[in-house]
Amino acid sequence: MQRAKSFRDLEVYKISRQLLREIYEVSKKFPKEEMYSLTDQIRRSSCFYRKNVKFND
Repeated sequence: MQRAKSFRDLEVYKISRQLLREIYEVSKKFPKEEMYSLTDQIRRSSCFYRKNVKFND
């Protein structure tokens, strides 16, 4: 198994990026009333894992 040169090489990071894109696409379809509450909360929480992998490299 090769050692990752960067956090970007980690499979978990790649998967989290794809998941983040999917979450943004799905959340675009939410009702406008939810844009600043539920949608915002879901989008912010979806970034957490990706940032955590990045900063623990």
